[in-house]
Amino acid sequence: MIKAFFGDKKWFWWAYGGLVFLLCSLYAQVHMTVLLNDWYGRFYDMMGDVSAHNLDQFWKELMNFFYIAIPYSILASITGYFTRHYGFAWREAITMSYLPKWRNVKIEIEGASQRIQEDASRFAKIVESLGLQVARAVMVLIAFLPVLWTLSSHIPLPYFGPVAGSLVWVALCTSLGGMTISWFVGYYLPKLQYNNDVVEARFRKELVYGEDDKQNHASIPTLLEMFTSVRLNYRRLFLHYGYFDLWSNLYGQIMVLVPFMIAGPNLFLPAGTTGLITLGVLMKVSNAFDKVHSSFSLFIDNWTTVTELRSIWRRLHEFERNIDKHQMT
Repeated sequence: MIKAFFGDKKWFWWAYGGLVFLLCSLYAQVHMTVLLNDWYGRFYDMMGDVSAHNLDQFWKELMNFFYIAIPYSILASITGYFTRHYGFAWREAITMSYLPKWRNVKIEIEGASQRIQEDASRFAKIVESLGLQVARAVMVLIAFLPVLWTLSSHIPLPYFGPVAGSLVWVALCTSLGGMTISWFVGYYLPKLQYNNDVVEARFRKELVYGEDDKQNHASIPTLLEMFTSVRLNYRRLFLHYGYFDLWSNLYGQIMVLVPFMIAGPNLFLPAGTTGLITLGVLMKVSNAFDKVHSSFSLFIDNWTTVTELRSIWRRLHEFERNIDKHQMT
């Protein structure tokens, strides 16, 4: 799967040249998000103290937003377009690698058509999407960790007081804790997804045989028996996804409030005293914390996708082992 794309000279420029372009594009987009974070600070400070600013400054700040947001949107659209082509090129490399080997096997390999056509396509799409998210997350951490660390100097932790990089440690600990809980809650999902794909493949295969020979294949009792297995597997899968979705949704909603719970009290000081932070700083903290925490929590937010990828990876590895095992000599 990996070697077919990155280890074949035929795909060198697509694999490595495309990767460099995507990484450079992601770097530029992350840089723009840092600029937007600074803009949020200036804008909300202005809105929190309107007596010290005028209408011209208000419109000027709005225009500054568009100077950043429009190039970001254009670049993100170009990146999305190129990424789709990059993912399809990866799929083509995998398919062209499998076809001659599959044609040269001694026996029929169960599910070969699905592995070559469907799983290769799904693998390329998921890796394309998830891989870019991982790269973006790393760049966001590189860009926003110093920002959040600096902002932490204004934010003493409840019950702990001032702690260097307090918000960074909170983001890291909550993300690691969330990932650990997600691992246990979603422990059975990859196996259930794999089993589900197996029974779906058998049901589909019998239907395909029935298209050409209804006398010997695709009888109603046989199809009902197969579909019963499909239904039971889906019910088990939905039940476990229900547990995981409940945890994931609760976790996501709670994490929205965490930066406000930590930084917000510093706005509410006794009358006559100056707050430790301003509204603009609070919004910068909230935005920077969200960026850092989202990067740390990437796999929690994409657990369903990761589960599907693990299932596909397992099936394609089995397919590759069967191909190598039954090659004609």
